[in-house]
Amino acid sequence: MFERRNIKRIYLNITGKTKDFLLSDKSREFFVFLFFFFIAGGFWLLQTLNNDYEAEFSIPVRLRGVSNNTMITSEPASELRIKVKDKGTVLLNYMLGKSFYPVTLDFSDYKGTDNHVRVYASQFEKKILSQLNVSTRLLSMKPDTLEYIYATGMSKLVPVKLSGTVSAGRQYYLSDTVFKPDSVLAYAPEGVLDTITAAYTQQVKLENISDTLRQQVSLLTLRGVKFVPASIEMMLPVDIYTEKTVEVPLHGVNFPADKVLRAFPSKVQVTFQVGLSRFRQITADDFHINVSYEELLRLGSDKYTVKLKNVPEGVNQVRFNPEQVDFLIEQISPSL
Repeated sequence: MFERRNIKRIYLNITGKTKDFLLSDKSREFFVFLFFFFIAGGFWLLQTLNNDYEAEFSIPVRLRGVSNNTMITSEPASELRIKVKDKGTVLLNYMLGKSFYPVTLDFSDYKGTDNHVRVYASQFEKKILSQLNVSTRLLSMKPDTLEYIYATGMSKLVPVKLSGTVSAGRQYYLSDTVFKPDSVLAYAPEGVLDTITAAYTQQVKLENISDTLRQQVSLLTLRGVKFVPASIEMMLPVDIYTEKTVEVPLHGVNFPADKVLRAFPSKVQVTFQVGLSRFRQITADDFHINVSYEELLRLGSDKYTVKLKNVPEGVNQVRFNPEQVDFLIEQISPSL
């Protein structure tokens, strides 16, 4: 109750002071000053708007009448930027009340060389001037040439390829790079289409990925070429490394019929890193330690340093125990 009375008293106090001010001589003087201030401001604004100024406006560009068997592979500019000069009142009208009609290009009206059409400013300038006041001067247009490239029924399927770099975080690795779709249709004039072998993504830079990533990626645009679809889904499956050890025997190859390899030990432990998802798939049978007869003859020693000719896909950080083995080339007695 006490707070409500305080609020009421404050409200009455404020409204009373406001009423006293509005009815006072100072208040009347203030409103008279404000009235003449706005009149002076209006005259100043009219005088200012009567001067010449420059301004920029945009006019949309539209291409129509494209036949069903035609693909526009390089679109014309979506708008024209025009620079004009006129009195401020006219420019203000353009800004607030004037809406410019699009510059429309009819596909059937223009023919180009090698499916490349160029429409110069002289061909569409009248369409712009007809929308401007008689007193308005057209100073410049950007671009001064509207151009587009088209293909008529020419296309081919090309694979999608990654452009850029991706890397996994520590103890992780990228098991694959999957694109959906993995191929896209490329539309282009015949001479250009023959040079296209793949559709590359926009530059991608991803670092320290630790979980499977899905991302929509746009394809790199090429002049005169249109890819359908223009963007694809990229999936980067991420797996975690784990360590595995298998025992792999040494095999002699290219040995004469009367000679055989004896290695000590005859098997070595192969320790490697592999993704957890492939841990059970990679076995000792995937590793081959082949020791050629010619290589041993060239050594001039009875110790052989173990090495693999090929490493299974997805396997990294391969180590051997032992790294060297003793060997001898044993002569086999011919059987009777």
